[in-house]
Amino acid sequence: MNKELIVQLHSNFEDIAQEHDDVTYWAARDVQPLLEYSEWRNFEDVIEKAKSACNGSGQSVENHFVEVNKMVELGSGSKRAIKDYMLTRYACYLIAQNGDPKKDAIAFAQSYFAIQTRKQELLEEHLQLAERMQARAKLSETEKQLSSTLYQHGVDDKGFAIIRSKGDNALFGGQNTGQMKKRLGVKKGRALADFLPTVTLKAKEFAAAITDFNVKKDDLYGTNKIADEHVKNNKDVREVLAKSNIVPENLPAEEDIKKLKRRVKTQETKLLKSEGTLKVSSD
Repeated sequence: MNKELIVQLHSNFEDIAQEHDDVTYWAARDVQPLLEYSEWRNFEDVIEKAKSACNGSGQSVENHFVEVNKMVELGSGSKRAIKDYMLTRYACYLIAQNGDPKKDAIAFAQSYFAIQTRKQELLEEHLQLAERMQARAKLSETEKQLSSTLYQHGVDDKGFAIIRSKGDNALFGGQNTGQMKKRLGVKKGRALADFLPTVTLKAKEFAAAITDFNVKKDDLYGTNKIADEHVKNNKDVREVLAKSNIVPENLPAEEDIKKLKRRVKTQETKLLKSEGTLKVSSD
């Protein structure tokens, strides 16, 4: 996510923030379009899921999702009341967690509502951590899909491991998976991808997605033919990276993705638990 988009999204969410008894909240009807939901009924379905998650966390739903009526003007000039919610930061966070993280607005909101500070530089740092976790999850998802496709095209688990290893060899300039693990100090039994930077994770995912597409399109069968296809795609991706002076095997290892997930989750939980709740009179 580029800095210009982060600045714009930050401004959008800041502009609709409101205050009630020194607690910041957001109106659901204002949040809805920013999270790219065109219809209220679809957005309300997500709110209900978020309520369930809130209840499951031991928090009071009523203190985070306050149902209110909002007056809107009709075309005739008259007004009518429509349903709305006052949402705490925690409520908005849970709503964002139920959205599609591939959408920039949702990915941004997940970080924006997870941290208590409004300092943009800290928000950018959190987004970078979240982006790497999402890239790792996307790679796992694509490789799972590729494995399923290859199984239908005459490749067993051993064949898939061979294909994936040859792909790594092509992407990392002749360094196989084992050599890259040693180079990056990855312990035995751990996945290389858990220590790769975001750009490399995305490169591997892109090559795997192309292989999956071409295997289906060209009806490729067998380990050897599909391995050749996967090698070609990884070499092509490597060439694209080279144009930006990115050499995958020379990039340093990143923090263990499992430790990163735990750290980010702990930070988010600590910050959100310290966030205020809404106490709105029903009178």
